[in-house]
Amino acid sequence: QAAGPADPKIRSASVLVLDQATGEVLYSKNESAIVPIASITKLMTAMVTLDAGLPLDEEITITREILPTVQGTKMYSALRIGDKVTRDDLLRVALMASENRAAAALGISYPGGLDLFVEAMNAKALLLGMNDSRFVEPTGLSAENVSSAGDLARLVEAAHTYPLIREYSTARSHEIRIGKRKLSYHSTNRLVSSPAWEIGVQKTGFIRAAGRCLVMQAN
Repeated sequence: QAAGPADPKIRSASVLVLDQATGEVLYSKNESAIVPIASITKLMTAMVTLDAGLPLDEEITITREILPTVQGTKMYSALRIGDKVTRDDLLRVALMASENRAAAALGISYPGGLDLFVEAMNAKALLLGMNDSRFVEPTGLSAENVSSAGDLARLVEAAHTYPLIREYSTARSHEIRIGKRKLSYHSTNRLVSSPAWEIGVQKTGFIRAAGRCLVMQAN
């Protein structure tokens, strides 16, 4: 059959498109399937960080503890052991460029450490009615971070209420200066540079178990 307005050619395994103003479901496909969500996790990481009211200008040291957040997973990062980076910069590049070491540092520097950070992630999910979701770490590298398309719509709607998440997730680029080094980061989502899209919140993700993932609030 030829694809019509109600039958678009979408190859994704799970999809949910909502009208934010009315809640009307415009398109859905397996929206209740519980699957790994990769770096979409970082939206929850950002909300938990901001909810804690931690000083964004505080410098956080990248330590060896931050490296192996997920056993057996190689984590590329331009951040090195010993680098001192503000929480604000970590939040920016985690959302915009999906910097895994930055997201890990946000979790480990949380008061009480990583275990309490993960508890806060799951508590926030329950508060938002994300009953299909479970988080085990802040980067999304673990396939045990799972959710459904229906839950991710709730996540995006909640993330959209945070001005910094709107700003940082839709930025095109950002630079961090560490001593004489200059680290240049760019958005993982090319649509943020397109004049045809007005994007309020976005996050991409990829791990082998999840495939390519995307959430957006946009016109």
